[in-house]
Amino acid sequence: MENKIINTWVGTLILISLSSGVAFVAIEGNSDFSPEFSQMIITAKKKVAEAVPVLFPSPLPPPLPPDIERMKKQGCVADGLLSGFGGDTKEMINVVNRSDCYYLHRALETWADKPDFEKAKKIKAKIEKDNIVYGMFIAEAIGTKVLYRYQDEDRKFDFEKMCKNDHSDHWKKNICIPSFDSGEYRKYLKYITEQAMDMGIQSFLFGQIFLQETSDLDNPRITGIIRDMRKYADSKKMKIVVGAQTNDITNEKYLRNFDFIDGGVGLYSDGTLENGPCFSRWWKKDGDWCWALLWNDKFAKKANNVFLHLDWTPQIGDDMSTFARMDDDKRRKTLRDLHDFFTSQGKGFMLPILAVLPKDNGGCYGEKKNFYSPSKKYSCDDEKTINNILKKAWQ
Repeated sequence: MENKIINTWVGTLILISLSSGVAFVAIEGNSDFSPEFSQMIITAKKKVAEAVPVLFPSPLPPPLPPDIERMKKQGCVADGLLSGFGGDTKEMINVVNRSDCYYLHRALETWADKPDFEKAKKIKAKIEKDNIVYGMFIAEAIGTKVLYRYQDEDRKFDFEKMCKNDHSDHWKKNICIPSFDSGEYRKYLKYITEQAMDMGIQSFLFGQIFLQETSDLDNPRITGIIRDMRKYADSKKMKIVVGAQTNDITNEKYLRNFDFIDGGVGLYSDGTLENGPCFSRWWKKDGDWCWALLWNDKFAKKANNVFLHLDWTPQIGDDMSTFARMDDDKRRKTLRDLHDFFTSQGKGFMLPILAVLPKDNGGCYGEKKNFYSPSKKYSCDDEKTINNILKKAWQ
């Protein structure tokens, strides 16, 4: 019979495994083989047996359930870390590895683009700390010209069908607000959140949900969306947390859908905070746009948990802009004061390790002028302060 060439190493090892098993049985039942040959076959069989688990690894155990109290105290804003944002991913990985960050908020981004799970997995594999909770941001902006395969139906997603009120150019050309009322968008959400869970992501944040949601908050779409997410998580034997940027929504029943609500703090250049429900930089009187300060009792008392951070728009004068323009001592004191202030109230304050800045902001910044990094490699050099805060926060 003509010999067949096995072209893959997998096939070769499988055949060796099978053939050595047959050879072993033959040797056991036939004493005509020499002892030396018998030992050679047994040794080969042992080596193949040791290699088989590598070919067919057991599924990884599910990640530990997120500890939401620890997330509040050892949370870090890492916007787009798993998406390669900021320009120096290697150094950002080093910052995480040197830190006591337990929760990486918004680590996987989707602003106007599809999530790149293959890139995210490669970056995640380089993070050496165990039991970190990774977060994904589900943005209020989708690119209508993005090409993304929907494997469940063997077709491409139609992003134009996801747009609210068919307005495909809301943010800029070919970038729209998605609507939960769109069946295509709900399929997309289900698809990407399940893939995220498959790679171990456990925290999901819906961006500016008041833009994505139906107008009837007493009968919202998000309830079913979250139910499906938790059902899939249960099938994976994992736990997830789901939050939203709810801005000035005060409907308590609606806010209780979420494990946490998320927003900025209203920071002034002297390190103090706005004390009203809306940041007065934009809100002057009734009817003006309210950039809600969710730590205010108007919102906080109606939510399960409140997560706060230095937010961005990105425009000069937002939280991150103001923070990055402070001098070194003021920045570091501000981080200590804000973390103490909010965590003492049972709220979360997430420290910045990768966040967006206005391009012409000035002040300190990371590898790129439009991203903040605390790394000692760059001009802010807040890493030691942040690590000291995190280390003391959970002991």
